[in-house]
Amino acid sequence: MSQAEPDPFAGVAPALRDAMRARGFESLTAVQRAVIAAGVDGRDLRITSETGSGKTVALGLLLCEALASAHGTEPPAGPFALVIAPTRELAMQVREELSWLLGVFVGVTTGGTDMQRERRMLARRPPVLVATPGRLLDHVRSGSIRLDAVRQVALDEADRMLDMGFREELEAIAQELPAERRCHLVSATFPAPVVHLADRWQRDALHVQGTRLGEANSHIEHVVHVVLRDERYRALRNTLLHALGQRCLVFVQRRSDAAQVAEMLCADGFAAAPLSGELAQAQRTRTLEAFRSGAVDVLVATDVAARGLDVADVSLVVHGDLPVDAESYTHRSGRTGRAGQRGRSVLLAAPSARRRVEAMLREARIDASWAPAPGVKQVRKAQRKRHRRALHALLQDESPPTDAMIEHARSLLEERDPAEVVAALLQLSQPQLPCEPVELTPPPRPRPIARPRPGGPRSGRSEPRGPRRRVRGGPRSARR
Repeated sequence: MSQAEPDPFAGVAPALRDAMRARGFESLTAVQRAVIAAGVDGRDLRITSETGSGKTVALGLLLCEALASAHGTEPPAGPFALVIAPTRELAMQVREELSWLLGVFVGVTTGGTDMQRERRMLARRPPVLVATPGRLLDHVRSGSIRLDAVRQVALDEADRMLDMGFREELEAIAQELPAERRCHLVSATFPAPVVHLADRWQRDALHVQGTRLGEANSHIEHVVHVVLRDERYRALRNTLLHALGQRCLVFVQRRSDAAQVAEMLCADGFAAAPLSGELAQAQRTRTLEAFRSGAVDVLVATDVAARGLDVADVSLVVHGDLPVDAESYTHRSGRTGRAGQRGRSVLLAAPSARRRVEAMLREARIDASWAPAPGVKQVRKAQRKRHRRALHALLQDESPPTDAMIEHARSLLEERDPAEVVAALLQLSQPQLPCEPVELTPPPRPRPIARPRPGGPRSGRSEPRGPRRRVRGGPRSARR
């Protein structure tokens, strides 16, 4: 590196640099740079940054200080660094990220898993522990773990933990932590309840902002399809056919909807699976692994997966049911377009919900395009494009065909017209869709918003009236 070139990993410990480079990092993200710059003062941090901006690695860069200060000391009865997360899925993913980054044993304890197995894990004294609030408090009260050795603690998605009703558990955990420690909070926003929680946990905290709200969505294409309520599933099916071969995440509102929609998609030939809170933890873990490995292309999830779900190469997010608010939409959509990749967020809305959707997108500061859901022609056209791309990729493949294949090709070309041979091979090689696309009923056009005309009643001037008719029995006859 020449002296004129800035160090892309300035401030990162050498061991962590090697781990990040081995993981494919070429430089730090905005939130990681901001955390390193702010962390040198030893203050507690309140971190806000958009989803997919690298906050978990930023936390790891902070927590490594606790491990460095504890180097060579006798292992305590509890961890040096503690991360508290609201959901099991997020806790598991944080554990995975910190494991490769820090290169140490990272334990995880969450609800819905075997307590005895977790006690055996805690007996190994992990230097870093990731936990959900309720299960962590269970282990503290049962004596399976002590928190008096914690030097750094981080609350990930603090706003979400309050939304889920974990305030009392967090208050109880705070009483078990030593007074001399650093504490960091990560939250999408810091409304009054989150600030109150932060004041309880932190001292002289510094607010650190990575990417501003909305910046991380710049590489996500947002599209709204207005479809009749009775045709939502048909529109979903066409949308997935249009994006066939891509990893897709479909959000629905209820647990029963996740199971039903996934079952219908499987019946139509898609590799789909549900993910919701009613599944046992082991089943949820298997489902996520199948989605990551590509054994499942479509994951139908409730909002339990909206926060913290980090699966590489999710190309499409479909909002089968409307999000409850702008923040929920942002977190759902943030499951795609991660790590600088392009993504697409599609919202299926009934005609009656148009104004609600427009207001939600304005609040989220998202400029979405409104377009009809893909029909039969659009699905077929996308299928042809995928086929042609695959054919060109095969022709550019460096591995040559076998001699037998070349000899067979020569004989075909000698016997028939070359164009006919190629056309037949193209037809033979064209992949079949899992099901047939369907035509959708065009939704009614939105009614224009009525606005007062110039000179109308709101301007203070009355409309011109025609000649008044005298009505028998009216006021004039009453005066007689």
